[in-house]
Amino acid sequence: MTSRGVFLGLALTLAAGAAFAQDKPVRIGVHNDRSGLYADIGGVGSEVAARMAAEDFGGKVLGRPIEILAADNQNKADIASALTRKWIDAEGVSAVTDGAGSATSLASYSIAQETGALALISGAYASAFTGKACSPTGTQWSPNTTALANAIAKMLVDKGHKTFFFITVDYVFGHSMQKDMTDAVVAAGGRVVGSVKHPLNNNDFSSHLLQAQSSNADVIVLANGGGDMINSIKQAHEFALKQALVAPLTFISDLDSLGLQTAGGLIFADVFYWDRTEKTRAWSKRFMERHGGRAPTTVQAMTYTAVLHYLDAVQAAGTEKGEVVQAKMRALPVRSPLVDNAKVREDGRVIMDFFIAEAKKPGESKYAKDYYKIIGTLPGEPLFTPLSASECPLVKKG
Repeated sequence: MTSRGVFLGLALTLAAGAAFAQDKPVRIGVHNDRSGLYADIGGVGSEVAARMAAEDFGGKVLGRPIEILAADNQNKADIASALTRKWIDAEGVSAVTDGAGSATSLASYSIAQETGALALISGAYASAFTGKACSPTGTQWSPNTTALANAIAKMLVDKGHKTFFFITVDYVFGHSMQKDMTDAVVAAGGRVVGSVKHPLNNNDFSSHLLQAQSSNADVIVLANGGGDMINSIKQAHEFALKQALVAPLTFISDLDSLGLQTAGGLIFADVFYWDRTEKTRAWSKRFMERHGGRAPTTVQAMTYTAVLHYLDAVQAAGTEKGEVVQAKMRALPVRSPLVDNAKVREDGRVIMDFFIAEAKKPGESKYAKDYYKIIGTLPGEPLFTPLSASECPLVKKG
């Protein structure tokens, strides 16, 4: 072959490689529990939300198509870890989101950090993600246990509820929720008179509820979620407990399962409700058309918000490189229509405003999914651990 032929062949090879790189999709993985006790909270709905974010962004970023991959991690840490590694190493995924429970999310989070991919935690609520376990390529979009506790505890104590008893799921989220709520209760002037733990995916809460009842606490706090929280409330209703019942981690899917006859009066805090504003209603209507009429949960709304902001950051950075994109995520405003005053802090914590809600009684609900009575709003910044007290090694002190 002549030197000109060699040169031409090399040029064609380089051009083909450049074209392939240009067409290679930007891939985002959504993994969560799609078959167990958290399936209604995230599940297929988080995949729907991620696809909506990709479409709303325009379907392409950096001139390349956006692809959403999705899988069931069965709420098992080993599966979440192996799946995250396979996606990143073999399928070119540059960011993973949702994660489901805190244990599975932490497993995925560590793999993402090790490989330099982005972890957009929208399904797990433990405060560790932006504490000791914070990552240079991680952000936590779901509200955390610290903020939920601070939002609720002072209001309850101010209303005259002075003593608290915990029914706590025995894994990362439950431990975090009980600790943070205890700290918030004590700071507000209340006290904890007892607690009892239960295994994940528990069916019988009779002994736990009897202990709570005999404690004579003013408030029983359910430091659990999903199917465990639903079973706790159903059985508490059967026991006709007189104490106030508080479930900090309450989702609209839980109220669907419980019905307002059982859930009416339940107190909780949140950052998203489908029927809160014109913008949330418009987005939620689109979501419900795609997801069998089911109203979006906070996890699903935060998945949408996280993916949209990630794509904004990739576009602004001109690359998928993890730490470069993470820096852009901190610098750019969060433009989601679903939450108020959102921003990404240097520890990866996403700050946003909260509201306090009470589940409506049956006679107060006027139309389908009209479940929440918003009884107060709170600025987000004071509810989260301040950076000055952060255990995150990424935070510059002094």
